[in-house]
Amino acid sequence: QVDLVQSGGGLVQPGESLRLSCAASGSIDSLAAMGWYRQAPDRHRERVAHITTRGITTYSDSVEGRFTVSRDAANNTLYLQMNSLKPEDTAIYFCNAEKLSGGHYYTVGWGQGTQVSVSS
Repeated sequence: QVDLVQSGGGLVQPGESLRLSCAASGSIDSLAAMGWYRQAPDRHRERVAHITTRGITTYSDSVEGRFTVSRDAANNTLYLQMNSLKPEDTAIYFCNAEKLSGGHYYTVGWGQGTQVSVSS
């Protein structure tokens, strides 16, 4: 089992920045990737950023160029730097940890979620 503890988030105005953190502990030795998801009211949870242990990153179209995912392997911490925030970025953000089996990633843990609100 992987335990993920998130920090960061809050209320900002459009155009401002925030950074989310996600500290991992537990069975993390064989992790293959980590990601950030978000869920807005009455919306499905969507993945916004993903990073493999090799450093390969992918982003959803809605955040490409504004968000940056990174990972500090020494401290087992995942980050999401969010710049040029928009009201439509308002959601609860979750981090997750994934392992690899048969060429497919599967989730082994979720963070507790943190609220990000963008409003003037």
